[in-house]
Amino acid sequence: MAKTVIIATNNAHKVEEIETALNFEGWEFKSLKEAGIESSPEETGTTFEENARIKARAVHELTGAAVLADDSGLVVDALNGAPGVYSSRYAGEDGNDGANNTKLLHELEGVPDEQRSARFMCVLVFIDEDGSETVAQGSVEGRIGYELKGDGGFGYDPLFWPECFNFECTLAEVTQENKNKVSHRGNALRELKKVLA
Repeated sequence: MAKTVIIATNNAHKVEEIETALNFEGWEFKSLKEAGIESSPEETGTTFEENARIKARAVHELTGAAVLADDSGLVVDALNGAPGVYSSRYAGEDGNDGANNTKLLHELEGVPDEQRSARFMCVLVFIDEDGSETVAQGSVEGRIGYELKGDGGFGYDPLFWPECFNFECTLAEVTQENKNKVSHRGNALRELKKVLA
């Protein structure tokens, strides 16, 4: 029997990545828009898991359907974990990549290479029809560069030099396919698939 899973986002790119990773037979994924749902609960959590749970529960309470939500962001060691849960609104305005990257570079001014370690983190919360919860997380280690490099990806990708590529390129310089293989969301999705299978 087919199972519909609502993904608590309207980001088509995210939906596509999730569909590709969780290719369980008979599962169908719908974005909020495709499911005809308006839901944007205030993300008041102090951790990625809390925010993902807030988003998942809001949609599950509205629909009773299976829901998958994620929260993710960039954690920079030299900034005590900032921008963290505020990654998309680090410079004050939600989703302004340019302003966020400028602020990050400013905050790290004068910080040497070996202290620019960072990771992208992603936490997924899956709530099944019966209300049972599964949590999975993934991360990708790297360091923050000194200038934007590459025009792929989004967010902090042009500043993030992943360790898994030997710091030879930024996440904005690799193909989407290669990014999915190593990305924090990709890693979290692989973990979730293992648990759900």
